[in-house]
Amino acid sequence: MADDETGIRKEERRRSPRVKVNLPARWEGVLPQQQASVTSLGVNGCFLLSGGIVEVKELIRLEITFPNNTQIYPWAKVVETAAEIGFAVRFTSMDDDEHLLLSRFIKQILESSGR
Repeated sequence: MADDETGIRKEERRRSPRVKVNLPARWEGVLPQQQASVTSLGVNGCFLLSGGIVEVKELIRLEITFPNNTQIYPWAKVVETAAEIGFAVRFTSMDDDEHLLLSRFIKQILESSGR
């Protein structure tokens, strides 16, 4: 994986493991609400496949739906964009119950995949 502007390899910046998922999501920033799919998820952030244009450092509000139809609503900052594909975000704020739900979901996937 390529170095970013800080010279740190992207996988080295991640503080926690990411899991491959396909979760429905919606996001809202400068643009009105947009549909997306979360394809990579960690406790600190995620990657969203989505149309719509965002800027690095833009603050967005997310709605992520888990398979059991529970939802979390974190605020996130855009950290990287992939033109016409989607963008990566780092979570900046979510309540404690949502963080616990997210952590348990990721742990369950890691345990079921033997990681």
